[in-house]
Amino acid sequence: MFFCPVKIIFASQALQKAKPELQNLGKKAFVVTGKSSAKASGALRDCQLILSEFGIDYAVYDGISENPSLESVIQGKELFKASSCDFIVAIGGGSPIDAAKAISLAAANDLQKNELYDTQRFAKAYPLVAIPTTSGTGSEATQYSVLTDYETRRKAGFGHSLAFPRLAILDPVYTLSSPSNVTLNTALDALSHLLEGIYSKLRTPLVLPLIYKGIANLMEYLPLVLNEPDNLLAREKLMQASLYGGMVIAQGSTTLQHSAGYPLTTDYGVPHGLANAMVMEAVMELYYPAIGSDLESLFSAVNTTRKGFLTWLNSLPFPKTLPLSDAFIVEAIPQIMASRNMALNPFPVSEYQVRLILEKVRTH
Repeated sequence: MFFCPVKIIFASQALQKAKPELQNLGKKAFVVTGKSSAKASGALRDCQLILSEFGIDYAVYDGISENPSLESVIQGKELFKASSCDFIVAIGGGSPIDAAKAISLAAANDLQKNELYDTQRFAKAYPLVAIPTTSGTGSEATQYSVLTDYETRRKAGFGHSLAFPRLAILDPVYTLSSPSNVTLNTALDALSHLLEGIYSKLRTPLVLPLIYKGIANLMEYLPLVLNEPDNLLAREKLMQASLYGGMVIAQGSTTLQHSAGYPLTTDYGVPHGLANAMVMEAVMELYYPAIGSDLESLFSAVNTTRKGFLTWLNSLPFPKTLPLSDAFIVEAIPQIMASRNMALNPFPVSEYQVRLILEKVRTH
């Protein structure tokens, strides 16, 4: 089975090509962004010009930070209702898009903070347009929203078919302003999604072409973008890989690789994609005995070997270890084990195996 009910416009001048779609979504847009990327990329300006061209009013909510909080979603919901908006445009990386999904559902179903994960309360949603300015989460093509409860230091997601954007507008030019560290970290997130399409218990052969092409793109073009940040063709290939990663996890979700990364983000402030990358080799080594033939098919498809892939991964300029404390490891293990993603591992993973993964990340 393959389900991705999002109209995707991937092109140069994609916003211009999306005009007929934008014209008919509603009378007033609620534009959800962060403080910088939507403005620096030019996407916010371009979107505002098109909305104004059609006489569509809009309100801008730029209160979304990295790892969006439950509070920011509720604040967005209240502003959406107070502004009398009837559709949402999310511009930015995965954080604004994830937050916009939750705002849409919270506003449509009048949800409170403690109800944001209660998917049984999701009966309707407002139309959502996603315009990514990074190449990483693929959130423009998924039904998932990942939020952080800073009171409990818990990062977790929900998934529901109503959270899929109605329209995704992808133009690689909007990623040119992405700094090198953001480019790298978000690409690592896309890589994680593509690999987890192989790891997940819900994996389907229908997504294998997307996985193979996405990882081939990352292996060839990520180092090029890091050396030549203005290379638009390479940026396009990374955006394609990110989109494919989103389409892949929309089918099979994620696994231990994401679960193990979450506490590194909430406790140590490690960006999400980087946190996934820090456990990536250890997770692959854990899974390999069970799904080695699937991984070997991947390596063959991208013209490498297991050793070659890991050599490429470790050549990327990201930190591989952290000074994790004993107390953190003790607290993180049950948190990881309780994550919903753990149900989708290719085999049951023990607390001891989780500890070994965290120990490999720990600076010795």
